[in-house]
Amino acid sequence: MGRRGRDSGEGTVHGVAIVDKDAAWTSHDVVAKARGILGTRKVGHSGTLDPDATGVLVLGVGRATKLLRFLQLLPKSYECEIVFGTETTTLDAAGEVTATYDMVLDPAEVSAATGPLTGNIEQVPPMVSAVKIDGQRLHDLARKGIEVERPARPVTVYRYDVEPTDDPLVYRAIVECSSGTYVRVLAADLGRALGGGAHLRNLRRTSVGAFTLDDATPLASVEVLPMADAVRGFPVVRVDEPVEAQVRVGAVLDAETLGVAGHGPWPVLSSGGELLAMYEPHGAGRVKPIVVLVG
Repeated sequence: MGRRGRDSGEGTVHGVAIVDKDAAWTSHDVVAKARGILGTRKVGHSGTLDPDATGVLVLGVGRATKLLRFLQLLPKSYECEIVFGTETTTLDAAGEVTATYDMVLDPAEVSAATGPLTGNIEQVPPMVSAVKIDGQRLHDLARKGIEVERPARPVTVYRYDVEPTDDPLVYRAIVECSSGTYVRVLAADLGRALGGGAHLRNLRRTSVGAFTLDDATPLASVEVLPMADAVRGFPVVRVDEPVEAQVRVGAVLDAETLGVAGHGPWPVLSSGGELLAMYEPHGAGRVKPIVVLVG
């Protein structure tokens, strides 16, 4: 059962909240409002969602804010519309029109043009992003009318499916991608690949890792899920009481003792299902805690 309001002890609740963000709200707005609803300052989000975008925004609450660094790396899925024939300053419908093109589109050609934009690619972040260059966020520079060179960054696009609508210049798209991918850039790049331009509209995030719209609630009815839900989809390890005692004090362990292999990270749960810590490799055959969540 979810929890709302102030609790006792530390004065916070602990866990994750999955919000279906409304348009016109920034991710920071959602966090600020959630702090009031949940009665704690310890709220953060796992990845910015554009103000005009809607959909899944994962919040960490209380001790779960320590897990946001892991949740930020989860892959994401989106639904959106791509409007061909028009470029904008922000690469989406919120910006001012900078160029128009006469484009006649063939659905097969549009679909084929997504091929080079799928897989492991290099992407230049937009000027309206929160990426920092020389200590300054790009969107702050953009508001001042300043544009700077941005190095391309590696991202992975697992799926980029497009289909026509009743409007010959508007296509629906489904995108599944790694963290750090900008869907508005995918839309703009697709327009250029087809000999013109395009911008994004009606972006909706449908999933973050294992969290989907089915898990999400409106902000006004936000609920906090248990800490263990924060690591849904991770390779969870359950330990017995002797190992649990060592994990609680942040002990470095043999990988065999923890029962893990590979690259991690591994969420460690007690036999009763309490999330104790996150562990990672530490030299040959050893593992260490990255975060300990209990005393």
